[in-house]
Amino acid sequence: MPIGREGSVAERVEEYWGWATAALFLLVTVDLLTTMYAAAAVGSAAEANPLIRWALGRPLSVLVAVNLGAVVLAALVFRGLMETYRLTPARVRPYYALVIEAWLGALVAVGLAVFANNLSVIVLGESLV
Repeated sequence: MPIGREGSVAERVEEYWGWATAALFLLVTVDLLTTMYAAAAVGSAAEANPLIRWALGRPLSVLVAVNLGAVVLAALVFRGLMETYRLTPARVRPYYALVIEAWLGALVAVGLAVFANNLSVIVLGESLV
C-alpha cells in the first residue's frame, strides 16, 4: 500500500508484518546461510558481528539458537510497535506510518546489502566494505 493511501489500520498492520517478515528473512535466514559459507571460505575471524563470530566457533545448535533468539526478540518488539500504531490518534497516524514504512524499507535494504556483502566474501574472498 503506497504512502498516503488510506487503508484500515488492520490492513496496514498486516502489510507491515509482511515487510517485517521479509526483512527478518533477509537479516536472519539468508544472512545465517551466507555467513556460514563465508566463514568456511575465509574463516570466522572475518565476521564483523562479535556475537555471531563467537557463535560460529560453537556447535551449529548455538548459532541457530542465537539467530532464533534474535527473531523472537524482533517479533516481540515489532508486535509492541504495531500496538502503538493501533493506539496512535488518527490525525497523527499517517506520519507514524511514514516512519514505520521508512524503517521497514531501511531494514530490507540493509538485509540486501548484507546478502550482497556475504556473496562478495564467498565469491571474491573479500568484503564490499
